[in-house]
Formats: sequence, structure tokens, C-alpha cells
Amino acid sequence: MPVTVVRFNLVEPGATPASLSARYRAALEMAAYADEHGVTTVQTEEHHGVDNNWLPSPFAFAAAVFGATQGNSAPRSGSLRGGGRATGGRIAVTVGAIIGPLHDPLRLAEEIAVLDLLSGGRLVTVAGIGYRPEEYAQFGVEWKRRGRLQDELLETLLKAWSGEEFEYRGRTVRVTPRPFTEPHPLLLVGGSSKAAARRAARLGLPFFPSAHLPELEAYYKERLVEYGTEGWTMMPTAETPLLHIAEDPDRAWAEHGEHFLHEARTYASWQSGDITSAVKSAATTVDELRAEGVYRILTPEECAEQGLDNLVLHPLAGGMPVEEGWRSLRLFCEDVLPRLGG
Repeated sequence: MPVTVVRFNLVEPGATPASLSARYRAALEMAAYADEHGVTTVQTEEHHGVDNNWLPSPFAFAAAVFGATQGNSAPRSGSLRGGGRATGGRIAVTVGAIIGPLHDPLRLAEEIAVLDLLSGGRLVTVAGIGYRPEEYAQFGVEWKRRGRLQDELLETLLKAWSGEEFEYRGRTVRVTPRPFTEPHPLLLVGGSSKAAARRAARLGLPFFPSAHLPELEAYYKERLVEYGTEGWTMMPTAETPLLHIAEDPDRAWAEHGEHFLHEARTYASWQSGDITSAVKSAATTVDELRAEGVYRILTPEECAEQGLDNLVLHPLAGGMPVEEGWRSLRLFCEDVLPRLGG
């Protein structure tokens, strides 16, 4: 059974407060529906000051998802790598990724601890450093200090979750409450650079490359040996397309391809030559995007036949109408998952 993910970034170009509120509520309803049907993970992310209203507060959204998925079932096998003791609802929420240096370390330690307690260990946090200098400028954080700030953040989180006093910026502090998960909530270091791999290995944290980068995984493993630490890699597979399910893909591309193209062009505008991302498209038209295969609109039969290890559904991509998102999610849960043995 492949890992199944429903992804939300809540983008809606030209949204009104009312339309965006409706989209947020629909996403919570979709998360609850996905949980009921055996989907493994809800994935969300963080960006700031984007014209299309990209979600800036992934932990607030994660809290709402946890509140909407408080069932009584035990967690599914594989949904929480790293030994969480989840209770309540089953679906995990992966925040992948936060922009670590934009967060106050002590406040973030508290926030993740509370979410870990509320969810019974269903939160997965991937901490990256981002790639948009304008986001740093918005918060008055110096772009050139991002590596040092990321080191401080990760080191502080690990100390804070012990529940013991420790030295922080010249003073003695203590963070309470302690999280639910032992030894601490699942925290991965994200990135596409050797610096990120070294950082993860030095701290004994799992590594989440931003794309399928076997050479970087090998480098991370070498650094684990060098530092005498233990860790593992959660790397995207060589092929991890973003999926939409439709009974008539031609119709869906014609009517809704513009939403995928909007997201693809947004990502492309952010990525320079040294940025490696699992979502990387050079398409400038819907036809080019369809030919690339980064985004795929498939029938339920076609989806089940893809043979992918990870199925990532993106029902509200790029401002997709909510009703079309629901059609895709229902087809995925009711027609695709049963074909996979779900």
C-alpha cells in the first residue's frame, strides 16, 4: 500500500475574505474525510506575503486539522515514522517545510509541544531555511545569518523538549509542557544542500531532501558516521507527481489546468539555478504542463496503475474550485484506494 498524502497550501488568487474562509473550512472537511477513508497524511507548508494568499501559518492549520480528525482508531502502520504514540485520530500532519529562521525558537518549541500533546503525536515538522529573501526582509531577519539561525533553532528545540533548564542567549530558561512523543516530536531537517545534510547529521536528526537526490543522501550517511550519530532519510521518490483525479482528464485539463499552471509558475518564479525542488516546472502553457508530468490529472484506473510509492493528491491546487477539489478527493478515496487495497 503506497503512502497517501493530501496536500493543502490554501492558495486562491484574487480571494475575498469570504471565499478564502470557505476554502479553509472545505480543507478541514476534506482532511476529516481523508482520515475516515484511510489517507496517511495531510501535508502543508509555509510562505509569507504572497499575492495568491499562500498559507503563512501552517501550525494553526495543523491544529485545526487535528481538531477535525479526533477519532478513536489507532494509528495506521507507517503513518508516524519515528515511534510516536498516537491516539485519537489517525492521520498525520506534515508541515513541510517551515522556514526555521523566521521562528522564535522558544515559542516554536512551545507551539510544537502543545500540538504534539493535542494530536497524540501526529505532527511531523520539516525545518528548512527557505529560498525567498523577501520573506526574511518582511520579518526583519538577516538573510546572511540564516544558517546560524537554523542551527540555533534546531539546537534549542531539542533542549527545550527535555523539560529541563538550559542556557539560551545568555539566560537560563525552561520550556513547558513537555511534548507527548518520546524522546521528542518528529523533527526533520529539510534542504537540498550539503550544509543541510551536515546539520541534520551533526544533530542526529532525520534528513528530508527537497527532491530525489541520492548523492546528497549518501553524503548525509557519511556525515552520520563522521559525527557518530544516528539518523535516516525521508527522500522523495524519483517520481512524485502532484495528482488530481477526474473521470474525464481532458475536460479537467481544459477547465482547470490554469490552476496547476498558476502554482507551477509561482514556484518557477521563486527558484534560481541552485534551488532543487520536487516541484520544478519549466512550463509556460497548460499544454506544456500536461506534457511534463509534474502535475497529472488521471482517471481512477490510471492512478491505480501508476505504480507510485507515494500518491500525493492536490485537490485545491492553485485556487481550484472547491467543488472540483471534492470531486477529485472522492474519486481518490472511493475509487482509487480500494484498487490499492486501502
